Amino acid sequence: MMRKRFENTADKRRGSERGSGLVELALTMPVLIILLLGAAEFARLDYASIEVTNAAKAGAQYGGLSSSNASNTAGIQAAVSNDASNLIGVTAASSTTGICSSGAACTGTGGKCLSTDCSTAGDHIEEVLTVTTQVTYNPTIHIPGFASTYTLSGRATQKVLPQ
Repeated sequence: MMRKRFENTADKRRGSERGSGLVELALTMPVLIILLLGAAEFARLDYASIEVTNAAKAGAQYGGLSSSNASNTAGIQAAVSNDASNLIGVTAASSTTGICSSGAACTGTGGKCLSTDCSTAGDHIEEVLTVTTQVTYNPTIHIPGFASTYTLSGRATQKVLPQ
């Protein structure tokens, strides 16, 4: 008789916990979904940042092929746009500077360097191209407390091949 009474008490206790797993799932599922969506959005932001940096490298590689390519801003923009074809509104800016082959700074005036500007004998001027890219990123999901748009930029520098 005693045994039967103990089993009835245990059955009553189990019955009071029925459905508690479903309640716990219902309470934690929204938090897990928000974490998952937030992680996906940060991954998209990181991907866009990598794309805009790689686009700057592509523009620098195009411009580094020759002096005429280095001054061809439309060609550099096209190389940037082709590399970052899945980003909308990528812009590129480029500039060239001269350095002495020994690594010393060129002392030319007006942004132009002459071979006489290098102090070491045998030095020659090397042209260096810098490409900077920029894009505005709009997240699909706005997370409260974070910006609604981000400006991503990339930069690449490369020596221009002599002609």
